[in-house]
Amino acid sequence: MSIMKSKKGLIMGVANERSIAWGIAKTLADHGAELAFSYQNEGFKKRLMPLMSTLELDKSFECDVSKDANDFNSIENMFKKLSKVWNGIDFVVHALAYSDKEELKGKYVNCSRENFLNSLDISAFSFTRIAKSSFPLMSLKGGSLLTLSYLGAERTTPNYNVMGVAKSALEASIKYLAMDLGKNYIRVNGLSAGPVKTLAGAAISGARHVYRY
Repeated sequence: MSIMKSKKGLIMGVANERSIAWGIAKTLADHGAELAFSYQNEGFKKRLMPLMSTLELDKSFECDVSKDANDFNSIENMFKKLSKVWNGIDFVVHALAYSDKEELKGKYVNCSRENFLNSLDISAFSFTRIAKSSFPLMSLKGGSLLTLSYLGAERTTPNYNVMGVAKSALEASIKYLAMDLGKNYIRVNGLSAGPVKTLAGAAISGARHVYRY
C-alpha cells in the first residue's frame, strides 16, 4: 500500500513544471495522495491546469495571499471553499514568496518600506494565516504543514536582501507554530533547498551561474 494513499492535501505555489512545489506534488501523487491546488490569478491558472491534467487532478482554487480575510479570493475564504469539497485535510505545502526583484539588487539598506512590508506579508505572514485557516480541517486527526526556506535566512547571500529577512521571519514562525499546534498532532516544518532552477530563482540577479549542467 502506498504511504500517502487516502491522504488529502493542498499545494500552494506552483508556478510551472520547474517549481519545487510541483516536484513535491508529483511525488505525493505518485504515492497515492489526493491533491488540490491554489493559484494566484488567471495567468498562473493557465500554467497550472495542463500540469494538473497530467496527474488527472481537477481541484483548484484561486487565492491571493495578499488579500484581506473578507476578500473573495483570500486565504480564509479559500479554506472555506475547500471545506465544502473535503471534510478534512492531512497536509498543506506552502511554497509562496515574493519581493520586488528590482529591490533584490544592490544593498539591503536601500529596501523601501512598501517592499519590506509586502515581502514579509506574502513570504512569511501568509504561512501563519494558512496555519490558522487550515487548523479546523486538521484538528481532529492532526496533520502536517510544510513551507520552503533558503540559506539566505541564516546567512547573507548575494542579491537576496529583504527575502533573507522574510525567510528568517518564516523560520521563526515555523518554531512558534509548531509549539502552538503540536499539541493537536500537527507538525510544522520547513524545507531549505539548495539553488534550484525555478522561476523564483530567476528573479535573483546573478543566481543563474549556479545552474550548470
